[in-house]
Amino acid sequence: MGTAMTPLDLGALGKLGFGGAGIGNLYRAIPDGEALATVLAAWDGGIRYFDTAPHYGLGLSEQRLGAVLRDKPRDEFLISTKVGRLLEPSSGGGQDPEGFDVPATTRRVWDFTEAGIRRSIEDSLERLGLNHVDIAYLHDPDVHDLHAGISQALPVLEKLRSEGVVRAIGVGINSAEAALECVEAADLDLVMLAGRFTLLEQPSVPLLERCVERRTGVVSVGAFNSGLLARPEVPEDAHYNYDRAPKALVERARHLAAVCRDFGVELPTAALQFPLRHPAVVNVTVGASAPGQIATNAARMEEPIPDELWDVLEAAGRD
Repeated sequence: MGTAMTPLDLGALGKLGFGGAGIGNLYRAIPDGEALATVLAAWDGGIRYFDTAPHYGLGLSEQRLGAVLRDKPRDEFLISTKVGRLLEPSSGGGQDPEGFDVPATTRRVWDFTEAGIRRSIEDSLERLGLNHVDIAYLHDPDVHDLHAGISQALPVLEKLRSEGVVRAIGVGINSAEAALECVEAADLDLVMLAGRFTLLEQPSVPLLERCVERRTGVVSVGAFNSGLLARPEVPEDAHYNYDRAPKALVERARHLAAVCRDFGVELPTAALQFPLRHPAVVNVTVGASAPGQIATNAARMEEPIPDELWDVLEAAGRD
């Protein structure tokens, strides 16, 4: 399995990563064939970092990702999954109540114990069909119990890394404030920060600065803020934080889009590249549920953006 991984290992794989929530049927069901074609398009497009979680489609994302990656050379890619939620059998029936269009044949159970975290990784490996994952993130400690995450779960992850079970550890989190607490409390390799360092909003706490000082890499996810920044023209019914965006944020996003347009750049292109301007950020990971989305994001990531546009956007952010 090799030695412990540094953030530079992830950064060397390229600027763009593949997020697995979409192929877990987030919001809508997609056929197996389309999901597998999407993962294959990511591979063929040069993406070599893949992220998933048991939470995504009650294991469906892991199963679909593994179906493609288990046939690829294992030393050519990095894969992360998450711990903190175990999947237990459920007799409730119906559809998953947490946003994924899958049958609720299992249910999520929070478990930050050592036994639960070890079992979570074993279960993930079984669904993936792989013999190891490279990175384990504690998933959403800010949602469940931040204190237990810091005092109980993160020491377990440090132990698993020292044993060589995983090469790197981190947190997958929506709160910059909670992320900073985790960074200060544990020796983390990575922080997967969702939606809190984007063109639209930046942390009010010194999270990224501390990550640079502690050599903790940041994987930026949610660069489009749940869709608000995902289109050149911002629609009235755009989403933010997985809900309908407030009118004030729609107007702010439209202002950003107009500034970008003045420089011949589309809003999603600037949104995708923005996080990488900070030295803490080692990768921008983006979800996809169709092969065409992969090609579009890859093209946006390579499009040249004038320095003058960044200057104007940064000035607008300070206003």
